[in-house]
This record gives sequence, structure tokens and C-alpha cells, in this order.
Amino acid sequence: CPYPSLWVWSPGTPGVGKTTLGKELASRAGLSYVNVGDLAREGELYEGFDEEYDCPILDEDRVIDELEDRMSEGGVIVDYHGCDFFPERWFHIVFVLRTDNSFLYNRLESRGYTGKKLQDNIQCEIFQTLYEEAVLSYRKEIVHQLPSNTPEDLERNLDQIVQWIEQWMKDNN
Repeated sequence: CPYPSLWVWSPGTPGVGKTTLGKELASRAGLSYVNVGDLAREGELYEGFDEEYDCPILDEDRVIDELEDRMSEGGVIVDYHGCDFFPERWFHIVFVLRTDNSFLYNRLESRGYTGKKLQDNIQCEIFQTLYEEAVLSYRKEIVHQLPSNTPEDLERNLDQIVQWIEQWMKDNN
């Protein structure tokens, strides 16, 4: 395929900067950007509602069906907080954004997260729960962690990923 597909992914944690990075990267690199949460909302790709976390439950099979054609064309940045249901063949590289808990706590609190939802998201980051899921779901050599605490981290990450894309294009076209 002419363009790599990237998985800008965070270990389960909202608030680490996936959307900011993904949208800016798509703009700079000329790739398309897919926010799975938005895609699910627009297509009502749900199979229920989780009362405990006060959020809809994603219908993973319908999400895969919805994305299959786009992903086979390549050049897609996917933004979502989980990864174990996406086909391994979809991604050339996986970037896991990591945020220190002091930054993350404030970001989530400002979004209105409280109680169990706030606590579980912080614990997920502390224990690297879903980073480990990424390593188990994809070849370890394509999974990379990037710090995402400050605007300087964002710029450094953008530069690094754009360089990777340029190198991938040279090597594969």
C-alpha cells in the first residue's frame, strides 16, 4: 500500500493527547484521521450501555466492518484507547502515549471524571495495563511508547513520527 497506517494509541487512558496528536499528525503528513469514538457515535455502533462507567459499549465487530475498506487503502491514523480487537494486519506501527499521573489526573478531572471512572483510568496508566495489551496484540518491535506531558513532548512526538513516515515511504515505495 502507498501509505503506512498508524495506530496512535494510549494505554486505555483518556486525556493523554491521542486526539491532539492524531489530528495534527494527519494534517502534517497528509494522512486520514479516524477517531473510533466519533465513528461509533455517528454510526451508532454500540451494543449497550455501561451504567457503572456511564458510557456506551462499543460493538467491536461493527467497528471493524465499518473501517475495513479504509484500512486496506492505508494512510490512516486510528485514535482509540483499546486495541485487542483490531486486526494486526492493519497497522505498520503503534504509538502508545504515556502521561504522568499528576498531569493525567488534572486532565481527567477537568473533563468531569469522578469516582471509579477517574480512579480506574489512573490505575490503568500506573500499571501500564493496556500498553501490555498492545505488546501482546502486535509484534513487540512495532509498539513504541512516547511521553505526552507537555506541548514540547507533543512537538517532539510529531517530529519523530513524521520522520518515521518519511522513512517508511522511502523504504516501501
